[in-house]
Amino acid sequence: MTVGRVAALGERSRVAGLALAGALVLAADDPEAVRRAWRSLPDGVDLVILTPAAAEALGRDLDPTVSAGRRRLTTVMPP
Repeated sequence: MTVGRVAALGERSRVAGLALAGALVLAADDPEAVRRAWRSLPDGVDLVILTPAAAEALGRDLDPTVSAGRRRLTTVMPP
């Protein structure tokens, strides 16, 4: 079984520390930046940790997407 990468997407102040755990950090401080970062996620990312503001910015785009034949999972940080 291949283990994919974890990414963290949202406000820099909320996601920066996750880089220490090996996550790919995509800092995005406004809704348009969140949507651009979401669209640019690399194929090897299987789990995306979102801040509540990032999840709100993505809205319906959070429906499960398929990456290289696998579903990309998402989770939202607590407020």
